[in-house]
Amino acid sequence: MEVVILCGGQGARMREETEYRPKPMVEVGSRPLLWHIMRLFGHYGLNRFVLCLGYKGSMIKDYFLNYEAMTQDCTVAVGGRRQVWYHGTHEPFDFEVTLSDTGVETNTGGRVKHIEPYVKGDTFLVTYGDGLTDIDIDKLLAFHKSHGKLATVTTVQPVSRFGITMLDAHSRVTSFSEKPKVEGWVSAGFFVFDRRIFDYLDGGDSLILEKEPLERLAAEGQLMAYQHDGFFFAVDTYRDYLQVNELWREGRAPWKVWG
Repeated sequence: MEVVILCGGQGARMREETEYRPKPMVEVGSRPLLWHIMRLFGHYGLNRFVLCLGYKGSMIKDYFLNYEAMTQDCTVAVGGRRQVWYHGTHEPFDFEVTLSDTGVETNTGGRVKHIEPYVKGDTFLVTYGDGLTDIDIDKLLAFHKSHGKLATVTTVQPVSRFGITMLDAHSRVTSFSEKPKVEGWVSAGFFVFDRRIFDYLDGGDSLILEKEPLERLAAEGQLMAYQHDGFFFAVDTYRDYLQVNELWREGRAPWKVWG
């Protein structure tokens, strides 16, 4: 089963980092966000990835084409004979990564349509290149299989950025809650699609996955929601970037489900 990761956006709200690199290559610890997301899927035995590239996509290509050199110490012989020796152990996973240039200006629906030839099975997953979570992928896939519809979207309850203060009629504080979960559910991505979804993606490069295609699926009763009540964090801003790096540095990263 392929895992499709949308990696082509410009990440304008994190310009401090994305001026120089695509957002999925922004580092948490010493590894790109993209690596953390792929490790989550790898933990559940999913190791075939299709990356939808766009803005500064060549940096993502360079990373995977030179993966061992990027992640290990090495010795390079130059001159008459060119050899490279890597001084480290192999990674505890075996990934197959397809790198597809889907266009700098292409929207999310257009990007998924572009990679249709690389999706071989009847079911595949799609997610974004900036969301960290501890979602149980096995449970997500089992839920998708159980309802028999074309699409599943993972939903989460958002957490308020601010503490909630409840007051009585005399302005006395009756309760205080630091950054609680708020009412309702929002999309976290982590979609599961039947490959018939490609029939909904004929709107060209301007097509936004989250608008017409998902709205049409919902209207037809073909979109179900998997409710995830665990950790989810979208790294959208520089402040978010600092926060997830602090969690990783302190050994408190909930998304690190692998050993």
